[in-house]
Amino acid sequence: MKKTILVTGGAGFIGSNFVHHLWNKYPDYKILVLDLLTYAGNPENFPVQGSGHPRFEFWYGDVCNAELVDTLVSRSDYIIHFAAESHVTRSIYDNHTFFRTDVMGTHAVASAVLKYRKKIQRFIHISTSEVYGTAEKEKMDEEHSLKPLSPYASAKCGADRLVFSYYTTYQIPAVIIRPFNNFGPRQHLEKLVPRFLTSLLLGEPLTVHGDGSAARDFVYVEDNCEAIDLVMHAPAEKVDGQIFNVGTGLHRTISEIAADIRILSPKNFPGETIVADRPGQVFRHTADIRKIETTLGWTPKTSWKDGLAKTLAWYDANRPWWEKQVWMRHIEIETQDGKKVLH
Repeated sequence: MKKTILVTGGAGFIGSNFVHHLWNKYPDYKILVLDLLTYAGNPENFPVQGSGHPRFEFWYGDVCNAELVDTLVSRSDYIIHFAAESHVTRSIYDNHTFFRTDVMGTHAVASAVLKYRKKIQRFIHISTSEVYGTAEKEKMDEEHSLKPLSPYASAKCGADRLVFSYYTTYQIPAVIIRPFNNFGPRQHLEKLVPRFLTSLLLGEPLTVHGDGSAARDFVYVEDNCEAIDLVMHAPAEKVDGQIFNVGTGLHRTISEIAADIRILSPKNFPGETIVADRPGQVFRHTADIRKIETTLGWTPKTSWKDGLAKTLAWYDANRPWWEKQVWMRHIEIETQDGKKVLH
């Protein structure tokens, strides 16, 4: 194999889509996937099933296992670090898991990259736009202040800053990518778009938080994979030590998303169920993507409506994949006034 790529969290949503991207585009690359297969990781997401394929190895294990991470990093040319707990609502009642995986797992990976920095060509840490908190200006560039509003966002912010500190202190070949809200195939039903789409397919009302005015910048997952690919293969002088937003520069409210999804319904749709707003809610995210546009020439290719249609088609064609997750679409949390509600 020409290169060996370690993908942590490669059984999850964005990670598995990136594994498919590598698998299809680079037939001479060997892919190593490390994943603990927590509730959101699924080996059915891999491009090849079973063991023994010369291009693919799956390692079932914890990213906090420093010895295992060290072994895999020592074999790799590139490390793409997705492994993280990633659901804002779930972090409200299970925040210890988030800090352990997101921060200490990143520490294990970054420390291994430091040990083998003469061999490693690039270490890409997948952060999140959630580190910014609510937008303080029309579009959020990479210099936007970091004001995370949830335990998940705080854990990811800690990991983000840890990687940056390793770059500034040790000059490891690290790049930080901050994707805005991804959507597409293989996303767990706890997230907004697949939760709405599967409700559509099941003929159920859509569950809308608060007044539906919270807004996000949604980018199709394959476009995000293309951006990561460009960063991975870019000259060191263009990207090492840099932070790149990946989004579209457009935002949509929850109510607007619900309306767009209702249009896709082939029959009369049963409407919406309104629940209280989520604690730690970010009210708007809109990406400024000029940096990655000017540095690497990346722009999103997939429109919101085309991406939504592709995603609906995937969920409609892969019901056995998601039907066993239906019970996980809602989580009980305690609001600031002490009420227990399903989110």
